[in-house]
Amino acid sequence: MTNTPAASPGGHPITLGLDTFGDVTNDDAGNPLSHGRTIRGLVEEGVLADQTGVDHFAIGEHHTDWMPLSAADVVLAAIAARTSRIRLGSGVTVISSDDPVRVFQRFATLDAVSGGRAEIILGRGSSVESFPLFGYDLADYERLFEEKVELFAELLKEEPVTWSGTVRPALKEMPVYPHSESGAIPTWIGVGGSPESVVRTARHGFSLMLAIIGGETARFAPFSRLFRRELAGFGHPDRPVGVHAPGHVAATDEQAVAEFWPYYRATMAMVARQRGFRVPTFEHFTRDVGPGGALHVGSPETVARKICATLKAVDASRFDLKYGMNGLPHGQLMRAIELFGTRVAPLVRDMMSD
Repeated sequence: MTNTPAASPGGHPITLGLDTFGDVTNDDAGNPLSHGRTIRGLVEEGVLADQTGVDHFAIGEHHTDWMPLSAADVVLAAIAARTSRIRLGSGVTVISSDDPVRVFQRFATLDAVSGGRAEIILGRGSSVESFPLFGYDLADYERLFEEKVELFAELLKEEPVTWSGTVRPALKEMPVYPHSESGAIPTWIGVGGSPESVVRTARHGFSLMLAIIGGETARFAPFSRLFRRELAGFGHPDRPVGVHAPGHVAATDEQAVAEFWPYYRATMAMVARQRGFRVPTFEHFTRDVGPGGALHVGSPETVARKICATLKAVDASRFDLKYGMNGLPHGQLMRAIELFGTRVAPLVRDMMSD
């Protein structure tokens, strides 16, 4: 990983990553690709991210027709076999509807395959299709997450585990294999705006990933302060704070907006019908693309300046661009990744150094 200046009170280096939900992509004629071709394209995207100098590449777990990435660790292993330096992780793993032992085993295996480059971001999941799929009741949403995160924290110690709870069978002095190649898999909790989630993250000594997908970025600044205060209170060393936010990079601001907006609107309209909120207008979109907003859309220079502003606003040291949107052509995604790695990332590092 590139040695870069510290940007947080804990002295954590600036790192820059890419997140994807594995949205189904279109071909150049606008026809949706199959799930298989989309997933194979995603492997190519991860390989390109490594080649262009990106620090992290993460895949979020989903179980839908238009986001068919239900086994992110398998795709990450395919990317690991063709890369040498980039860190590979989830963004996020919905641990509430999974088994923590199997999650640990899968990512410890990925850590072995990648030579110690695995990491994991745990989350409750804003998309809840996995709960009925695996037989979980949404009424147990909070309890499932709380207990399974507690178990996962024990598993990370890589010692025989003793644990009991209400959501799975107890373990008593149970060894769990394989041990990770790195000795300790870096683990983050994805937080979307709950102070209780921030405190939970600090209690376990995990790193904090702020999911900022709309509105004003600065409203998340109190969470960074709360996180560091709670870490100290629980006796943990300082941990990195990261930001996950959507965006798209193209040669110019106008091109980036023209490429991204139609797919953003269509996707948000589909999600709005499912969840019952208002479809964003172009004015809303423009406001979020502007200064202080959550969307990082534009030329390399524009996106780099906004990433720097975001990192400073929330006192974070890691930024992950959630690139892509359902239907965005694979060629445009590859070009955005190339621009992010070769132009945006060096600009951000230079600006943060200054």
